[in-house]
Amino acid sequence: MKASSISFTFFLALQALSVLQVTSQGTDSCNSNLNLNLNLPFDTSSLQCLSVWSRYDFILRYAQNSSNVWSFVLSAPNTNSYIGIGFSSNGRMVGASAMVGWISTDGNGTVKQYFLGGEKTNQVVADEGNLTIVENSLSITSESSRIYIAFQLSSSQPRSRMLYTVGQVGVIPSSPGYALTEHRDKVSTRLNYVTGTTSATSSPHSRLRKSHGILAMLGWGILMLIGAIVGRYFRQWDPLWFYSHLAIQCCAFLLGIFGIITGFVLEDRLGEDVDTHKSLGVFILVLGCLQVMAVFARPGKESKVRKYWNWYHHNGGRILIVIAIANVFYGIHLGDEGTAWNASYAIVISILVLVSLVLEFNLWRKN
Repeated sequence: MKASSISFTFFLALQALSVLQVTSQGTDSCNSNLNLNLNLPFDTSSLQCLSVWSRYDFILRYAQNSSNVWSFVLSAPNTNSYIGIGFSSNGRMVGASAMVGWISTDGNGTVKQYFLGGEKTNQVVADEGNLTIVENSLSITSESSRIYIAFQLSSSQPRSRMLYTVGQVGVIPSSPGYALTEHRDKVSTRLNYVTGTTSATSSPHSRLRKSHGILAMLGWGILMLIGAIVGRYFRQWDPLWFYSHLAIQCCAFLLGIFGIITGFVLEDRLGEDVDTHKSLGVFILVLGCLQVMAVFARPGKESKVRKYWNWYHHNGGRILIVIAIANVFYGIHLGDEGTAWNASYAIVISILVLVSLVLEFNLWRKN
């Protein structure tokens, strides 16, 4: 019994030691000297060092070598994916230029400049950008399970709004186009070159973006569905069900209109390509207006055209709700709000859909 216990303890110690070795191989620190097997055109001992993205262990070193030459070395764990550093005027990806590097499966490294012209893959163009790279200054290597990208920029003052990104694991750009797939994660920061400090930055017009998202989500994507549930499944409480249905849908319509107005203002300020999202929003607004107009043209219960009005009103509402839910998810994707917004909205919609299914089953059983 004692022998097996000692053996098990020894096994755990070996496992812990191996984990520590792997961890130490894949780490970099500003407390350690930078000794790379690269013939760099600048002195690495004078570089200022700071941790810029602790979640993925991104370390940035930089220095101003002359009045218009800056040197940079970015290091990150080699996870068989690309890493990138971008220079932005406003903290946003669109319009920025980035240095992106990766190590192929054969061990060869590649580093290129990309112009981030949009959020689509074909709008991210290799070997283009606004960065003036010093000739023969690009270098990339993989040492101790980390990627090191080194380059020099000809600039009196590089942009302080920085972007850092890491690609999907196992997806490496390849010739001839070297197209970048969508990143696994990214972060936007502000770098103070003088003090050597970095801080996370919020997206421009973040308050307006959140207002647009909340108004559109609450109006078109949640209240409109609740109003439809009340209108279909609570007819036994006439006339309360009708006025409740009308009040909820009116609130949803007004919130939706304010959401669309803030969306137009946001598009004008950001100047980004959101044509699909905007077109869907306008189409939803048109359907909403038609639903409101239908209320004023509502025939009496005994009218022969009442069944046609019901068909139009019910199916038009269903189409509106389905497109609205899809556009809310698409808007969350465009805003790059992450999983929190997606998960929260998905939970709300799942609950409402589940309630609808239960009520629909009860209605079917009664009929």
